[in-house]
Amino acid sequence: MMPARILVVDDEPQMLDFMRTLLEVESFEVETASDGLEALQRVQKEPVPDLVLLDVAMPGLDGLQTLERLHAIRPETKVVMLSCLSEPKTVVKAIHLGAQDYLPKPFQKADLDSVVRRALGRSGSPPEAGMHETAEDVGDGHFFLSASQVMRKIRGQVGMVACVNVPVLILGESGTGKEVIARLVHKLSPRANGAFLKVNCAALPSELLESELFGYEAGAFTGANKPKPGKFELCDGGTIFLDEIGEMSPALQAKLLHVLQDQRFSRLGGRSVVKVDVRVIAATNVNIPQALASKKLREDLYYRLNAFTLNLPPLRERPEEVPLLLRHFMVRFAERFARDPLPLRSTLVDAAMKYSWPGNLREMENFVKRYLILGDEQQVIRDLQMNGAGEFAVSVPQASGEKPGKGDLKSLVRSLKDEAEIKAISEALQRTKWNRKAASRLLKISYKALLYKIREHRLGEPDGGPGPHPDSDRTEAA
Repeated sequence: MMPARILVVDDEPQMLDFMRTLLEVESFEVETASDGLEALQRVQKEPVPDLVLLDVAMPGLDGLQTLERLHAIRPETKVVMLSCLSEPKTVVKAIHLGAQDYLPKPFQKADLDSVVRRALGRSGSPPEAGMHETAEDVGDGHFFLSASQVMRKIRGQVGMVACVNVPVLILGESGTGKEVIARLVHKLSPRANGAFLKVNCAALPSELLESELFGYEAGAFTGANKPKPGKFELCDGGTIFLDEIGEMSPALQAKLLHVLQDQRFSRLGGRSVVKVDVRVIAATNVNIPQALASKKLREDLYYRLNAFTLNLPPLRERPEEVPLLLRHFMVRFAERFARDPLPLRSTLVDAAMKYSWPGNLREMENFVKRYLILGDEQQVIRDLQMNGAGEFAVSVPQASGEKPGKGDLKSLVRSLKDEAEIKAISEALQRTKWNRKAASRLLKISYKALLYKIREHRLGEPDGGPGPHPDSDRTEAA
């Protein structure tokens, strides 16, 4: 492949020399321009640069004005902004004008290399080859992966908005990875060493959610024997992620709005004011115009949260990422379950790429777990094909006592769960020669839970006898 051509635009000669040196070490072809007008003249000539590194603060035509004109001339040109300033309005405007990424000054060579690789992408390489480069650990077992142009663009936007202290609203279908994006924003921000706390606004009633967020004083309600700080206090200096913000009650939305405005609130039952420094990232899968029209989401809160919005596309709109994600989940879950990774042959990958994944990444995670448990490639391919055809008929082993359901999503999920449990338990019992205590340790569940599952699925001894009584394992080794 020909080396990428990079145009560096900066009004400081020392910076131009410094960046030329760093980039030429990596075998890039480097050109420089000392102001915006010179850069615009250059991009109108052939060959067009593959990437422009553009300083924000320049005399005359500044970086944002140059960016706007440059994209009017060459809309396909990739641009990374350079600046020693992190003004929120500047960064957000640069994103809206089409900047790929943002590199704050001063920077190290590794920072420059990373942003250049992301901006240029790896479109010529198979997803598998770039897996280790595109998988970013964002903490708590979550990873950000990108193999499509749209997700690389989102990664660039996250890198830009992370460095400015503004609220972020993440939109997308259920299972698209909104929490992963929130964690990535936190990791790349100056708050990375602070706490990151997630609150699911749909999981608690309004009264409990208020105490969870803002805490309470002793005597605030029955059972409040001692004061308790809320998530906002615990997250002081860090980031709080409010998932399913559209499910929060209007009254609580009003209190949240005041916290966003002045970073002050009172605990339930308290009179004193608590001041915190917390960045808020919110996410929802609701239809925003409908939620605003029905007053489910307060308009003033929406515009306060909407300092910057990230829209995550569903998995069906980025099928080129399917091979990368399958491989990543396979390696990850095989390690977690202490199993050898199973092969991802072309037939399975092709079926996965044709499937629409209505549950997005969450559904794919469960698919890979199921494949690891069953170990039957043909079965999981048939499941994908049937689900893709809109048929919900699944054959379940007779030991479960369940009849195959058709057209009932709950029955399908229950059947799939039972089938996976039966397979896993049966394999564990066979490997341990029906030593149930050893099998429970292998499955990482309690002994009583295993006995319950054996009775529930009517799994018998190897000779076909009935399932065990809870007291039948007294002689087994601990």
